[in-house]
Amino acid sequence: MRSITDPSHFGRWVDSAPSSLQSRSFSQRNASLYFARFIYFSWSNLNVYGALFHIRNKNPFNLEVLVDAWPEYQTVITRPQKEEMKDDLDYYTNTYHIFTKAPDKLEEVLACPQVINWEQAFQIQGCQESLGKALQKVAASKSVQIDYLRTMLFMFEKSTFGATSADKMDLMKLIQVPKLLKDKRKETFQSTFLDVSHAGLVNEHWEWGKNEKSLKYIEHCLQNFAGFGVLNSEGNLISWFLSEQSCEIRMAYTFPKYRGQGHMWQIGGNSVAYFFSKKIPFYVHVSEDKEKTQQVLLSFGFKNVLCGWHQWKCTPKKYC
Repeated sequence: MRSITDPSHFGRWVDSAPSSLQSRSFSQRNASLYFARFIYFSWSNLNVYGALFHIRNKNPFNLEVLVDAWPEYQTVITRPQKEEMKDDLDYYTNTYHIFTKAPDKLEEVLACPQVINWEQAFQIQGCQESLGKALQKVAASKSVQIDYLRTMLFMFEKSTFGATSADKMDLMKLIQVPKLLKDKRKETFQSTFLDVSHAGLVNEHWEWGKNEKSLKYIEHCLQNFAGFGVLNSEGNLISWFLSEQSCEIRMAYTFPKYRGQGHMWQIGGNSVAYFFSKKIPFYVHVSEDKEKTQQVLLSFGFKNVLCGWHQWKCTPKKYC
C-alpha cells in the first residue's frame, strides 16, 4: 500500500469532478457516485458530507477534496483551494473539515505540508474527538498553538433525502409557531431571506465575529447560501441565522427584547421547509451551557448526536 503522506496519492475534487489518482478525469456520473458514498453517512462525517454537497452544487466556496485512496478511502479532507487561502491570519477562510476511518494513520497525513499549511493560522472542524490526538502531536512538532472547543451537535431526525408525504405533513405541523409563544407578541412580524446587506448586523452580534475577516466571511456566506430572518413591524431585522459551506446552521441571534416570542421557531420552520424542498442537509452545534436552546431544538425534531462538534483553532507561535 502506498504511503498516504505522498501528496501525489491524494485525489482532488474540483468543480464537481475529481481527478483520479492516475490524473484521469472522473465523469459527472462518477462524481455523483462519489457523493453518494456519503448519503448513508455516519454522524461522524457530517461536516465533510455537508461540504461535499456544496462542492457538487456549483462549489461557491471553491473547495477541494483530498482522499488518501480511491475508491476505498480512509481519510477525507475538504479545504479551500490554495488560491483562496491568501491571508495567513484568516481563520474563517482557512478552514479544513476532516473525517477519518483510520485515526492511527492521521498524524502522517496532517504532517504533510501539501495537505495542511502549518505556516498560517487555520481551523479544523470535525465530528470526531479522536482527531485531536494526532493534531496535538503534529502541532507540537511545528510550534503551533491549538485552542480546542467542543460543543453539542444536533441533527434533524428526518433526512432531507427521500422524504415521504407523511414526513412533509409532520413538517407542516412543525412550521406552526406554538400559540403560547405567539400570544406574547405585541406587533406583526414577517419572515424574510437574508441578503448581503444584513452582513454587518450579523457580524456585530456573532460571538465568534465582530472583526473585518468575519465580516468578509459572512458576506461570502450570504452571497451563496440561504439565510433566514424575521422583520418587526418597522421592517427591521430582529432575529436570524444562516447556513455556510458545510451546510451548518450558524450565527443565530434574537434581540433580547424579542426573545421568548417564537421568532427562532418561526425561522426554524421556514428554514427546514426550504432545506427539505432543496434536499439540502443541515445541522447545528450549540454550547453546552445553552440549555434553553438545546430544549427548543429537541422539541423541534432535532436529535442530540453524541459524537459532538469539535473545533481546533491553530495558530503558529510567530503570530501568538
